[in-house]
This record gives sequence, C-alpha cells and structure tokens, in this order.
Amino acid sequence: MTLRLAAVDLGATSGRVMVVEVGPDDLGLTEVHRFPNGAARAADGSLRWDVRRLYDEVRAGLAHAGRIDGVGIDAWAIDYGLLDDAGELVEAPYCYRDGRTDGVAARVREQVGAAELYRRTGVQQLPFNTIYQLVAAADSPAIDRARTMLLVPDLLGYWLTGVPGAERTNASTTGLYDVRAQAWDTDLAARVGIDPGLLPPLRSPGEVLGPAVGLDVPVVAVGSHDTASAVVSVPFADPSAAYISSGTWSLVGLELDAPVLSEAARLADFTNEAGVDGATRFLKNVMGLWVLSQSVDAWGTELTTVLTAAAACEPLRTVVDIDDASLLPPGDMPARIAALARSAGEPVPSTPAEVTRCILDSLALAYRRTVRRAGALAGREPRVVHVVGGGSRNELLCQLSADALGLPVLAGPAEAAAIGNGLVQARALLHLQGSVDLPDLAAMRALVRRTHPPRRYEPRPGADWDAAEQRLDRVRAEA
Repeated sequence: MTLRLAAVDLGATSGRVMVVEVGPDDLGLTEVHRFPNGAARAADGSLRWDVRRLYDEVRAGLAHAGRIDGVGIDAWAIDYGLLDDAGELVEAPYCYRDGRTDGVAARVREQVGAAELYRRTGVQQLPFNTIYQLVAAADSPAIDRARTMLLVPDLLGYWLTGVPGAERTNASTTGLYDVRAQAWDTDLAARVGIDPGLLPPLRSPGEVLGPAVGLDVPVVAVGSHDTASAVVSVPFADPSAAYISSGTWSLVGLELDAPVLSEAARLADFTNEAGVDGATRFLKNVMGLWVLSQSVDAWGTELTTVLTAAAACEPLRTVVDIDDASLLPPGDMPARIAALARSAGEPVPSTPAEVTRCILDSLALAYRRTVRRAGALAGREPRVVHVVGGGSRNELLCQLSADALGLPVLAGPAEAAAIGNGLVQARALLHLQGSVDLPDLAAMRALVRRTHPPRRYEPRPGADWDAAEQRLDRVRAEA
C-alpha cells in the first residue's frame, strides 16, 4: 500500500507543501504549492514573521494536495509565537535576525555560567537562541499577556488541530531543554526569569496530534526542526559519514547515539540537538547560502549566471570568514564581503563572479574546518560527507566541498526535509493501522538510497586549501 502524505516544509526564505508517496519500494515526491517567506520590518522597526499568512499558504497547499493520508510540518528553529489565555496569538513572532537580543547572551552567561549552560542544554551559543529571545522580552506587554509559547511548526500544528505542544527535535534548539533528561529545564528557565509555565507539553516524532480541522486526516508530529527531518533522509551507508544540510543555513555535523558535552565541544561551539528515534544531531551552524541569495538579490541577476561565471574564477583568490557576524542581518552582502576581504588583507572581489567564488570557497573552507572538528570531538573520522537540501543542487559548491575536505561528497536528496517528514508520517500511520513491522532509520535511509541515489563528487587535486585555511586562521587570531 502506498501512503500519500502532505509534508509542509517551511524555510526562512520560502515554504512548500509537498506530497510524499511512500510504499515498500516507492518514494515519490510532488510539489503542490510553493510560496515566498521572509521576515519584514514592523511599524516599530522590529523584524517579524507573518505567520498568519504562512498558515493561509499551508491551508491552500493542503487544498491543492488532493487525497492525503496525513500531514506533517517542519520549519526553522528557535522562533516562537505567544498565546494568551484564549489561545490567541499575542503578537507577530519576532525573527531571530532581529537585533533585540544584542548583548543578552552575555548577560545570561554571566548569570548562569557558560559551562553550566552547556552541560545542561548542550546547545551552541547562538545570540538569538530562544532562551535569549525570551529574556529580551521579559519586560514586554506581550510576555505579561502570554500563557503558552509555541515554536513556529508547533504553532501551525496548533492552528490545524487545536492541540498545543512542543516537538522534541525543535524544543532541543531553544536553550531551555535538558539534553540528558530530554525534558524542559524548568529550573534554568526560572533562574533566568522565564516563566516555566510558558513551556508546553513535549511530544516525540511519530505522535499524532489529532485530525486537521476540515480535512479529517491526522496531523503527525515529525522531526519538526527542518534539519531533524532532513537528517532522517540522509542516505547514510557508512556509519562514519558526516552530513551538511545546506540551505539558508548550513548545518554541519554527525549523527551520534549520545550527546558530546565536553568542554572542548563547548569551546568549539558545537550543539547537541535531538534527532528522530533518540539520535543526537551533533553539529554546528555555519553561515549558509543566505549570503549568496542576498548577493544575487542585490545584483538583480540569475543565480545560474553567476555560478557559471564563478566556476571560471581563480580558486581561493579571496577567502573570508563566512561566519562573521556582519553577514547575519539582511543587506548589501557584496559590500560586506568586500569589507571583510579588505580588513583581512585579501584581494577585494569586484565582480559578481568574484564575490560568488569568494562566498563558495569560503563556505567550503568552513565545511572542511567544521567536519574535521566534529570528527575529532566525537572520536569519529568521517570517510564521506553527505550534502542534502537545496545546496546539493549547487554543483560548484559540492565540488569545492569535496576538494576542500579531500573526501567524496554525496549530494542529494535536495528536498531532504520533505522526504524525512513524509517517512516519519508513514511509519506513524502504519503503527496506527496495527503494523508490527515498522521501518527503523536504517530501513528508511535504504529506501532513499534506492529511490533517490545521490550524485558523487570526488576531490580534485590542485588548489592549496591548507594555505587558504592558514590565511583565515591568522585573521581570526588577529581578531
């Protein structure tokens, strides 16, 4: 029997509703609705998400999907909506790129201690983690009215079903989740001034929320952090393999059986996030294709045009720290890349092709550094690297990543989050139907390999990636 499942996959720049058809030897994927997304400036100057429009787009996509057996929602992490006593949204959710959290992380680390925060939550200390957003909002009228906090995919699931809750893979990104106990750290919340009562009941991937209003099909909790869903569909065959979920952000790391909570992991700024079936996503956020997409917007050109031109540019002529904080907010990325190059004493890229090549070379260097560091911290030496997500379609980036790492890169599937979303739904529905032969992660990934074989990129000799990394190391040391 083949199940038809609606996978709602929301990113920071676009959203889509995909129909995933899952059978014993079939894994089909059809896009039925795609729509733009993006934060916008509110009247008060803050950067916000229009989640009500996103919900309307999701409902429109479900209407286009035809007959479906289930619905699952995944989205980006960290951002949330606040509900009042009546279950109504208090205000439009803030975007993590808003500047209201500036300086908050440092204050919280002084209060609790950076080492203790990491031992409890295992989370990479990003300045916009949910814990810091809530601390920044402590004195706001919105918090005074709020009774429940729901992360974005949970908020949309609530509007579909009327059932509130927090799915664990996304909850684990907040900085308020005890990574060992796999529960909310209510003591930590109270210590930093966050009402623990805001934290909703937790649920695991595969749990059924309830029927979707007006559709009479179950809504299933999937790996609601889009990276958690994407990792489900990484077609691992080698247990040592690393992965890069490449999109607006690049999430680079390993799938492990347990978190790595060492002081070395904290200092290297790695995160331990919950995965499907109790796995740990040991990874680090690397600035992703956001920088390139903002550049393309600034130029008003086509991505394929600049990628073709960039492929012909001199390799590693200019490299910058692609994780520099100046590249986080929206704006004129080509000018910021030029400024970074100038301050580092690197040749300043002046054309779209040169800027694009600088971005991709710098991303590949960041992947190299992060994969190697992840392996050292976890005691596992990767022998192959999987790239999934939209970046797996970028042939130049995939080849440069293989070159930089000196390892084979296996690219695809591109719609990894939607596929992982659908696979978890399918297993949950089989369980509801009484099946006792339920696929584990290895079986799901074997199905992906058979139906969506990845493209292989072998490393090429020539460019001196060691020297390029040493140039960047000198810049970081001086900074």
